[in-house]
Amino acid sequence: MNQKEKVLLGMSGGVDSSVSAILLKEQGYEVVGVTMNLIGTNEKEREDAKKVCDQLGIQHYTLDETAEFKRRVIDPFVKCYEQCLTPNPCVECNRYLKFGKMYEFAQSLGIDKIATGHYARIEKDVETGEMVLKKSASLQKDQSYVLYAIPKELLSHILFPLEGYESKEEIREIAKKYQLPIAEKPDSQDICFIPDGDYASFLEKQMGKKAKKGKIVNQEGKILGIHKGLHHYTIGQRRGLGIANPVPLFVRGFREEKNELVVGEEAELYQSQFQVSDVNWLSDYKEKTLEVTVKVRYHAKEAKAKISKQGEKVIVDLYEPQKGITPGQSAVFYQKDQVIGGGKIERMKE
Repeated sequence: MNQKEKVLLGMSGGVDSSVSAILLKEQGYEVVGVTMNLIGTNEKEREDAKKVCDQLGIQHYTLDETAEFKRRVIDPFVKCYEQCLTPNPCVECNRYLKFGKMYEFAQSLGIDKIATGHYARIEKDVETGEMVLKKSASLQKDQSYVLYAIPKELLSHILFPLEGYESKEEIREIAKKYQLPIAEKPDSQDICFIPDGDYASFLEKQMGKKAKKGKIVNQEGKILGIHKGLHHYTIGQRRGLGIANPVPLFVRGFREEKNELVVGEEAELYQSQFQVSDVNWLSDYKEKTLEVTVKVRYHAKEAKAKISKQGEKVIVDLYEPQKGITPGQSAVFYQKDQVIGGGKIERMKE
């Protein structure tokens, strides 16, 4: 490796990206930092990133991507909820902003490599010679699930300096060793542009209308209660239904044409087949069907499945039914620790 090879590092002002700068410098790279000004990014985060760069002798840029963030992340997020889907905005942010826009900016600076503080690995497959995305060595911190939508052609240009670390404590120790001002800074939680976690109020403000109450019904249409507005709920939700019932009830679907929330018992939440669209493949294969494990939520356990290509879409057949498969969320396909690809779970017909 050329000891003076440049890398553009995305810096959020947090511990992970700050320590990534240290590790990249130790590996011999000339590090350039960039902080994206997104909706939800506050002045303190930008200041923290700049302080770390100044302390480490790193050039720092700030990019205003608020308009692109609204177009690529917030507008689709609101539209999903309007369609009774449950989106994962981090996937879109990674695809279009933290990797897409950042790589464009790197190219404008004549830099070929970009890096982030994500926990994942990119390696060369010894058999095919292609670059592949894999789970992090730290499975508790693994973020490969939200990275599946990165364009395949970018993999050879991305570095993940934290991929070999097993715990956040190790990362904080490095920050303390270098006396970084953010060494004890807590991890960010929830969705960055809804820091108070009040999704409903945020959505109502974006949509310009108040939630419309409606009926809570079972599969047969029997009225069991009144809901606060469909966007308050997601598949599998149990809390907040306000229904007295001998057996616990969960959200199992929506009938938006009637403004009805459909609930059922836990057994009704299990599915063995679903369809995925907007698929991004990170590994080339020609077989029509493939044995994989599939993850249907960030914190879900992987489940064994067979996936079948059907045009631009994929049919997922699970070997054991899984609970609470949620339209709008991502289904990510793995073989061992390698990400094969993934896409968005579609609404199922009742």
